[in-house]
Amino acid sequence: MATNIGMMDGAYFVGRSEILSWINTTLHLNLSKVEEACSGAVHCQLMDSVHPGMVPMHKVNFDAKSEYEMIQNYKVLQDVFNKLKITKHIEVSKLVKGRPLDNLEFMQWMKRYCDSVNGGGLHSYNPVERREASKGGKEASKKSAPQPSSTKGSTAAPRPTSSHARRNSNDVPSSVNPSNQPAKAPSKPSTSVAAYDEQITELKLSVDSLEKERDFYFAKLRDIEILCQTPEIEDSPIVAAIKRILYATDGDASVVTEAQAMLSLDPKEAEALSPIAEASEEKSGSETQKRKNILNTDVDAAGIITLSPRQRLTDASDVHCSGSPLMTY
Repeated sequence: MATNIGMMDGAYFVGRSEILSWINTTLHLNLSKVEEACSGAVHCQLMDSVHPGMVPMHKVNFDAKSEYEMIQNYKVLQDVFNKLKITKHIEVSKLVKGRPLDNLEFMQWMKRYCDSVNGGGLHSYNPVERREASKGGKEASKKSAPQPSSTKGSTAAPRPTSSHARRNSNDVPSSVNPSNQPAKAPSKPSTSVAAYDEQITELKLSVDSLEKERDFYFAKLRDIEILCQTPEIEDSPIVAAIKRILYATDGDASVVTEAQAMLSLDPKEAEALSPIAEASEEKSGSETQKRKNILNTDVDAAGIITLSPRQRLTDASDVHCSGSPLMTY
C-alpha cells in the first residue's frame, strides 16, 4: 500500500484525461476539470469507495463553495487518514484555491493509493446511494445523470417542423432556402474557443510542472554546494572535482572528463586544477617567504648568543687595538 510516493514515481505522470475518466467512472460523476474536485468531497468519497464505511459521508458537503466549507471536508479526510495511519500531507491551503497543478498532483496520488488497495477493485459499491447521505449529494448525482428528455426532444422536433414546412412551402422566403444557410456558422467559434481553453490549461499545467521541477533540482544543487564548503572535506579531491563541475561556465562535456581526471591524480596535482589553486599558491608562497625571513633572523640572533666569553673578549680587544693611538709605537 503506497502512502508516501516520490515526485519521480510513475503515478505523477498520469494524464489529466485519465484522472477525470477514473473519477467519473468510479463515482458516477461528470467532472470536466480536475480542479472541480477542489472542495474535498470527491476525495472523501474516493476513500469511502476503497474503505467502505470508514468515511462519515453525512459530514461531507458536495455543495461546498466557500473555503471554510471546503476545509470542513478536508478535516473529514484528514481524520480518515489518521485512522488508516496514512502519513500523506494534505496541502489544504493550496487545494482550496483551485489551482490545476496542485489538484492534479493530489488526485494523482489518490489514484495511486486507491489502485494499491485491493488492486483498485470496487466490491459492490454504489456511489450514488452513498452520496445521498451527504449535503448536496443528490444534486451532484442529478448533474451527472443523463437527461433522456433532451434526446427525445431532438428526435421529436423535426416532425412539426416538416409538417409546417409542407403547409407553408409557398410562404417561405428565398433567404431560408437550404442552399443559403449561413446561420449555422456561429457553432464553429464556440468549438474553437473550447479547444483553445483546453490548450491554455494544458500549457499552464506544463509551465507549473517545469517550474516546480526546476526549483526542486536547484535546491538539490544548492545543498551539494553547501556540503562541499564544509571545512573538514573542502580540500579533498572529490570535492574539488564536484566544484569543477558546479562552477563550469560552459556546457562542454570535457568538464566531466577533467573532473574524473582530478580524482585519479595526486592531491597536489588535483589542487593545481581546482578553481581556487591560484589563490592558494599565492597565499602559500607569501607564507613561505615570511617563514624564511623569520628563520634567518633567528639564526643571526642565535649565532651572537652562542659566542663563548673568550671569543667575545678577543673581538673586543681587536677593536680596541685597531683604534688606540698608543699602540702605534
